[in-house]
Amino acid sequence: MIEIVDVDDAPVATLPYLNAARGGGTERRLLHVERARVRGLPPDLDAVIATSDLQGVVIEPRTRESILLGVAVADLLAELAFDGELPAADHTGVVLAGDLYSVPAANKRGGHGDVAAVWAGFADSFAWVAGVAGNHDDVAAVRRAAHVHLLDTDVVDCGGLRIGGVGLIAGNPDKRGRRGEDDQLERIEVVASSDVALLLLHEGPHGEDADAQPGHPLIRDVIERARVPLTVCGHVHWDAPVARHAGGQILNVDSRVIVLIPG
Repeated sequence: MIEIVDVDDAPVATLPYLNAARGGGTERRLLHVERARVRGLPPDLDAVIATSDLQGVVIEPRTRESILLGVAVADLLAELAFDGELPAADHTGVVLAGDLYSVPAANKRGGHGDVAAVWAGFADSFAWVAGVAGNHDDVAAVRRAAHVHLLDTDVVDCGGLRIGGVGLIAGNPDKRGRRGEDDQLERIEVVASSDVALLLLHEGPHGEDADAQPGHPLIRDVIERARVPLTVCGHVHWDAPVARHAGGQILNVDSRVIVLIPG
């Protein structure tokens, strides 16, 4: 059972990026890399990186080309691990909760596109990657491997950590990135009831305060019944990333990176 003890107030690092502004245009933002202490990580894991909704771009300084924010994040985290600011990359896993795409100019919200480069960036540097597709992600080109797990109603063991995942969001199945609500809830219930230590979703449940920590109320019902120890999700932003439910905790990593370390 994984339990989050606390989250550091000060970030380990920050990364400037371009983001699509509400109403059109582009704005500059900072992505924070934060550390959280947890109990219950398997002995073979020194850390787990959790992130989602990296819907921005970084301008590569040498070529001036636009690269997906997630690619730059993977590079930054690998550098921090090499420098000893984070645990060693070869003993660190990564969970991706979806929505890793941005239009190249970062001037339009939404969009739908290929996120294989982000997955590859993490897979090239870290022990393993497990993730789900968000409603803006084209994952058709994601390279599967023994240490790369694209989950959708699947359960996998990663370094002694039992992870289940369901991608997409509940909604009109005729629209891209959505699945009928009954179908989505049934899939989540199947995975949540499979004795997982970590449930990985894109659209997740709400927290204790549904206004400050919004989410899907029926998904919360499912994870409470199944007493899922830790649910990692994104899709909507929470200022306070951690919440509790009757059987465990929820970690929302929308537009943030949180590194879970023993403590």
